[in-house]
Amino acid sequence: MRCKILFPLWIGSLKVSPMQNNIQRKKEDPVQLFKNPVMERLTLLSFPVFLAVWLPCLAIVLFYAERSSVSGLLFTFYVVIGIVAWFPVEYLLHRFLFHFQTRYAPVQSLIYMLHGNHHEQPNHPLRNLMPLCVTLPLAAVIWFGCAFFMGKGNGGALAAGFFCGYVFYDVTHYSCHQFRMRGRFLSRLKSHHINHHYRDHNMNYGITNTIIDRFFCTTFSSYQKNNK
Repeated sequence: MRCKILFPLWIGSLKVSPMQNNIQRKKEDPVQLFKNPVMERLTLLSFPVFLAVWLPCLAIVLFYAERSSVSGLLFTFYVVIGIVAWFPVEYLLHRFLFHFQTRYAPVQSLIYMLHGNHHEQPNHPLRNLMPLCVTLPLAAVIWFGCAFFMGKGNGGALAAGFFCGYVFYDVTHYSCHQFRMRGRFLSRLKSHHINHHYRDHNMNYGITNTIIDRFFCTTFSSYQKNNK
């Protein structure tokens, strides 16, 4: 199947749209990626379906890892390591894969399907979550790889923690676009990500935290922008 849309140099040429226009797009049909209706449907994911699939998956892998671990302490240790490992992966994927710049058309199409369509239509609820046809096969590869090299107990706990980090990431990302996030921490996360979409898409790559952008000096600053 071929992608219907080739968005030329989408990262380099993306224009900041007024927020009200994108809020209106929330009610429109999602941007079409494939002509084939089955392939197109696989690229869409609602929040209830996401939770209905991923929450049981998390429960299963956590339960299996706990039962396979030699001790509760080791189980907890590797789950925490897996969660912590997610945060740099989240940043690196967003910055260097999802915003990869190239003039090679097939790669442009791939990047557009992965992330560019979200920047074109950021508030559409069916395109705020990574499709299951991508995440579930990747999760299976990660789990089997960890279990093969580290054992079903330690490796399974590491993978389970990593998946917990991913689910937290996608829930946070969806919430930034669809919900009113109250409180100092949540409102800061929302503002951080909204600035990525509407101020500078080459800054603020972190979704679940703002610390990593400060560490890599990729935090959007209105003061710096106004004084360039």
